[in-house]
Amino acid sequence: MKFKCIIFDCDGILVDSEAISGKVLVEMTASVGFNLDLEYAIENFSGVSLKSTIEYIQKNAVTAFPADFEEEFRRRTFEAFKTDLKPVKGVAELLERLTVPYCTASSGPPEKLRLSLTTTGLIPKFENRIFSSYDIGSWKPNPEIFLYAAKEMGFQPNECAVVEDSIAGIKAARAGGFHVFALANNRNRGELEKLGATVFFAMNELDSLLNRPYF
Repeated sequence: MKFKCIIFDCDGILVDSEAISGKVLVEMTASVGFNLDLEYAIENFSGVSLKSTIEYIQKNAVTAFPADFEEEFRRRTFEAFKTDLKPVKGVAELLERLTVPYCTASSGPPEKLRLSLTTTGLIPKFENRIFSSYDIGSWKPNPEIFLYAAKEMGFQPNECAVVEDSIAGIKAARAGGFHVFALANNRNRGELEKLGATVFFAMNELDSLLNRPYF
């Protein structure tokens, strides 16, 4: 394998959480008079800081914006994760096949990452290799979270592959000098490729892509 380390995003790559989070967000934005489309929410708010998402919603709110919006969003998503969250199909098997070090780097807070990985049974595979934007105060699309993860793992950016699914995450990885593999669908494939990502559609496709010569 050309890459010496694999850096995985968490939401949408390791755990199938984005539809759950998006549904809660749509329900809560409706309560402040702003009708948000679920597909739009998933595509535009995945991978970015919750603070920036809330600021966007607050600007478009028609009724009074509750001071505890973030706290309530976290509570409702965490509760939904405990019952509904599943690992992304094929990711556990992919991790078993990897022969190089790997980690996860996410814009989410550490407690969310640990809950997600614990609920889906993936936590043993990532102990001491979980990196959060909240640890360093920098969020995607800034590249610092990936640079931080690579440094902590002991590798240079050009030795690492990043596996992402969000626009913000791809921009962050590319800005940091990483090769990016993006989990795509037929709708967003073109956009992700334009950002410089190598796209794939299922986890069982990733092995062969990681072994291709990219340098």
